[in-house]
Amino acid sequence: MDPADPGSLDLSNRVRSFLPEGPAQSMMLNGSMSLNFKCSVVPILPDILHLAWSSEFRLHLKLTAVYGVNLCASLIGVDLPQGGEYNPYPVVRRVNSFHTMAIDDDMEVGALGPYTDRPRVFPSMRSKPYKPLIFRVLMGVNIRVLLVLMLLGLGGIFYIGASTSPIIVFVFSVCIISFLLSIYLAKWVLAKDEGPPEMAQISDAIRDGAEGFFRTQYGTISKMALLLAVVILSIYLFRSTTPQQESSGLGRTISAYITVAAFLLGALCSGIAGYIGMWVSVRANVRVSSAARRSAREALQVAVRAGGFSAMVVVGMAVIGIAILYASFYVWLGVDLPGSMKVTELPLLLVGYGFGASFVALFAQLGGGIYTKAADVGADLVGKVEQGIPEDDPRNPAVIADLVGDNVGDCAARGADLFESIAAEIISAMILGGTMAQRLVSSVGVLSIRGTRDSGAKGAVEDPMAVLQKGYSVTIVLAVITFGASTRWMLYTEQAPSAWLNFALCGLVGIITAYVFVWITKYYTDYKHEPVRTLALSSSTGHGTNIIAGVSLGLESTALPVLVISVSIISAFWLGHTSGLVDETGNPTGGLFGTAVATMGMLSTAAYILTMDMFGPIADNAGGIVEMSQQPESVREITDVLDAVGNTTKATTKGFAIGSAALASFLLFSAYMDEVATFAHEPFKQVDIAIPEVFIGGLLGSMLIFLFSAWACSAVGRTAQEVVTEVRRQFIERPGIMDYKEKPDYGRCVAIVASASLREMIKPGALAIVSPVAIGVLFRILGYYTGHPLLGAKVVASMLMFATVSGILMALFLNTAGGAWDNAKKYIETGALGGKGSESHKAAITGDTVGDPFKDTAGPSLHVLIKLLATITLVMAPVFL
Repeated sequence: MDPADPGSLDLSNRVRSFLPEGPAQSMMLNGSMSLNFKCSVVPILPDILHLAWSSEFRLHLKLTAVYGVNLCASLIGVDLPQGGEYNPYPVVRRVNSFHTMAIDDDMEVGALGPYTDRPRVFPSMRSKPYKPLIFRVLMGVNIRVLLVLMLLGLGGIFYIGASTSPIIVFVFSVCIISFLLSIYLAKWVLAKDEGPPEMAQISDAIRDGAEGFFRTQYGTISKMALLLAVVILSIYLFRSTTPQQESSGLGRTISAYITVAAFLLGALCSGIAGYIGMWVSVRANVRVSSAARRSAREALQVAVRAGGFSAMVVVGMAVIGIAILYASFYVWLGVDLPGSMKVTELPLLLVGYGFGASFVALFAQLGGGIYTKAADVGADLVGKVEQGIPEDDPRNPAVIADLVGDNVGDCAARGADLFESIAAEIISAMILGGTMAQRLVSSVGVLSIRGTRDSGAKGAVEDPMAVLQKGYSVTIVLAVITFGASTRWMLYTEQAPSAWLNFALCGLVGIITAYVFVWITKYYTDYKHEPVRTLALSSSTGHGTNIIAGVSLGLESTALPVLVISVSIISAFWLGHTSGLVDETGNPTGGLFGTAVATMGMLSTAAYILTMDMFGPIADNAGGIVEMSQQPESVREITDVLDAVGNTTKATTKGFAIGSAALASFLLFSAYMDEVATFAHEPFKQVDIAIPEVFIGGLLGSMLIFLFSAWACSAVGRTAQEVVTEVRRQFIERPGIMDYKEKPDYGRCVAIVASASLREMIKPGALAIVSPVAIGVLFRILGYYTGHPLLGAKVVASMLMFATVSGILMALFLNTAGGAWDNAKKYIETGALGGKGSESHKAAITGDTVGDPFKDTAGPSLHVLIKLLATITLVMAPVFL
C-alpha cells in the first residue's frame, strides 16, 4: 500500500474491528457487570475468581490471542477489506437563510411524529466481515487447549520471576491483577448500549477511519523500526565492550542481539499501548453519547471508566515488559554467579527497550498530531468561519476526519507517550540505583487509580471537574501510602536505617510536583480563571490582539513550572544526599537516586492522569456524535459540559507530561554519563561548556528543538491547506450540501489527511533520530585527530543538556498557549462577550486555529523528543567513544 496515494487510504472502507460477528461479539456486548472502582483489589477478588472460571472469560482469552495476532499483522502493513460508508441524510432537510436551524420537510407538514419517534433508515456500513486465515485457525482451536497454552506461558513467566527475586513475582502479580481489572472495566463499558441507529452509524464511520489510519501508520512505523534495528545490530557488532562484559562471556554478538531484541519489544509494546488507547476510545464514544440521553452522571462514568481501562493496561504493560526482560536476562546470563555479570550492569542491557518505546511514541505523536490538527483546522476555517455552520455539523465534509483525529492523535499517541515515559524512568533509575524498587513502586502505583463514585442524591448534578479532582485527590493519598510502604520494604538498609525515610520524602516531593503541575496548567488554561478570561477579552478588539495576548500568556506560563522543577530536583537531590548512604571512600552517593525516586513518585499517579487524558477525546467524540445525529438540545448540553471539562483535563495532563519528562530526562542524562564512564574506563562526571566544540553541541541541541517544532507546525499547515482546498471544492461543486440535499464526500477528506500526515511525519522524525548520532560521530572523528578521545561524548552530553532545557520551555509555551486559546473560544461560546457568531468569537476561532498545532502536535511531540534524545544517546553511547 502506497501511503502517498489517497485512493489507497480510503479509510471509510476499512474493517471496524477485530471482533468477529456471532457469539464472541454477543459475549462482549451483553451483561451488566458493574464495578464501582475502589482503591483496593481485595473486595473484588471473589468477582475476579468467578470471572476466571466463567465460559465468557475463556472465550475472551481466545479473542485476546486473536487480537495479538491481528495487531502483529497490522504492524507489517496488511491491507484491510472493503466496506461501505456512513450516510447522515435519512430524510431531506432544508435550512433557513441564516443556516441557524434545520427543519425536516416531513416534520413541517406533520408527516412525522416527535424526534424520538421518527423512522430513520441507515444503509449497511460494510460488506461481509473479513476473517484472516490465522483468525479462523485460532477460533477453530479448542478453547481448553488455548487456555492451557496461555497458562503455560504465565507459568513460565512466574518461574523466571521466581528464579530472579520474589519482588519480581509480586510485580508480575500486580500487573496481571491490573489486566484482569481492565477486562472487568471493558466489559462494563461495552455492556452499555450504542443508542439509536444514527449514533451507531456515525460511530462506525469514526471507528473505520481511526482503525484504518492506525494500521496504515503503524505499518509504516514498523518498517522504519525494522530498518533501524538492522542499523543498531550492525553498530553493536563492531562496537567495544567493557572488560566486565567480556569476562562474563557477554561478547559483541550477544550484546547486539540483546539490545535489538529489547528495542523491538519496546517498539511493539509501545504500539500496543497506542492501539489500546485508540481501541477503547472508538467504542466508548458512542456509549457516552447514548448515556448522555439518560443522565450526565452515567455519561461521566462511562467516559472515565473507559479511560481507566486504557490507563491500567498501558501502565501494567510498561512495568511487566521491563520486568520480563530483566528476569529473562537475569536467568539466561546467570547474573551474580561467579565469573558472570554483576546485577548493577544488567540495566544497561535494557536501554534498547526504552529507545524502542520512544521511537514508536515519537512517530505516533507526530503522525496522529498532524492528522488531528490538520483535519480540525480545515474543518474550522471553512465550516465555522467561512460557512458559519456549527462545530461537528454533518454538512462539513471534514467532520468525520476531525472526529477520527481525536482518537488517533489524543488517545493512541498519548498512550504511547506515557508508556515510554514510564519505561524510560524505570530504566534510568535502575541504571543509577541498581535496585528493583522502581519496578515495585511503578507496579503498586497502578492500584492507586480509582473510578468516580456515585455522589449526591438521585437526580443531583455534580460538576464533572469536581468529580475528577476528587478522584485525583484520592489517588494522591493512595500513592503516598503505597510509596511509603514500598520504600520501607525495598530501600531499608542497616548501613543507614533512616535512608528509606529520606527516599520516601523524595517520592512525596515527586507526588507534590505532579499535583502542582496539574494545578498550574489548569490555572492558565481553564476559563474559570483570570488568564483565559483576559485572553478572551482581548478577542473583542480583533484577531491580532488575540494572538498577541495568547503568545504572551504562553511565555508567562513557563515561569512557575520551571521554578517548581528546580525546587523539586534540588529538594530530592538534597534528601538523597543526606540519606546516609556512602561509598567505600565515605562520599555520599544517594543524591541522584533521590531524584530518581522523586521521578517515580511523580509517575506513581500516571494511571489516573492517563484516565483523565483519555476522558477528553472520548467526551469530544461523544459531542460530535450527538451533534451529527441531531439529538435533542438537552443531550448536547450534557456533552458540551463534558467536552469543556475534557479540554481542561487534556491540557492539565500535558502539563503533567512535561514535568515528568523534565525529571526523567535529568535521570537519563545522569545515566548517560554513567554509561560513558563505564565504557571509557575513566570518570565522566562533568562537561565543560567553555570548550568551543562542547558549546557548539549545546547550540545545536537548542537549534534542534526549534527546527523540529517548526517542521511539525508547518506539516500541520500544509496538510490543513489540502483539507481546506478540498472542503471548499465540495461546497462549490455541491451547493446542495448546505440545504441537506447533497451528501459531502467524507471519505475523500479522510484519505487526504491520512496520506498527507503519514508523508509529513517522516521529515521531523528523521531529524530527531539522525541528529544526535550524526553530531556524536562527527565530533568523535574530530576528537580522534585532535587527541581528545571523549570529545564526541562530551559534545553529545552538551547537546542533550541544552536540548532538554530548550525542549521543556518550548513545550510549556506551546501546550499552555494552545490550551488557553482553545478555552478562550469555549468561554465566548458560553455566551460571554457576544457569544457564538460575534466578532469576538471569530477572533477567538483564529487564535484557536493557531493554537491547534501548538498544543496537539508540536508540544506533545516535544515531550517524546527530549526523552528520545536521551534514550538514543544511551543506546549509541559506545559509538561516540
